[in-house]
Amino acid sequence: MKIKGYTIMGIDPGSIKTGFGTIKAFSGTMEHIDNGLISPPKDMPFKERVTYIFSEVVQKIKEFNPDCIALEDIFISKNAQSALKLGHVRGAVMSAAVLNGTPLFEYSPTRVKQSITGRGRAEKHQIQEMVRILLKLREVPQEDAADALAVAITHAFTV
Repeated sequence: MKIKGYTIMGIDPGSIKTGFGTIKAFSGTMEHIDNGLISPPKDMPFKERVTYIFSEVVQKIKEFNPDCIALEDIFISKNAQSALKLGHVRGAVMSAAVLNGTPLFEYSPTRVKQSITGRGRAEKHQIQEMVRILLKLREVPQEDAADALAVAITHAFTV
């Protein structure tokens, strides 16, 4: 029996590891569908990494057919170069969503942490554990995948 609901794909962008997590929200509850990492080869030049991430996000959208994508916004970084690279990766994710006609919503890291743990300054391990509890997972998801699931859960709490 297929459960009807609203399928949300969360994305935690990164040029080394981009986390993704897909959930189904329905009747005030959530169900975990899948999560994981998009990890381009470490020796791949940056512009090719961005293309790789774009292609993989397009494949995930085709695979899971989400009703929307929830994307983590850029955190304020002291390293301008890192922030610029993250902006390129976010642009690739946004382009993949637009290409597939999938609505995109953005959430700040503070809002995601507040939504998941009740504290805007929560630590990574707290996010991981709360995601495990909220989605009734047997194991704690990897950090970037947990962050992506947290963004999806934040959107589920919002709609």
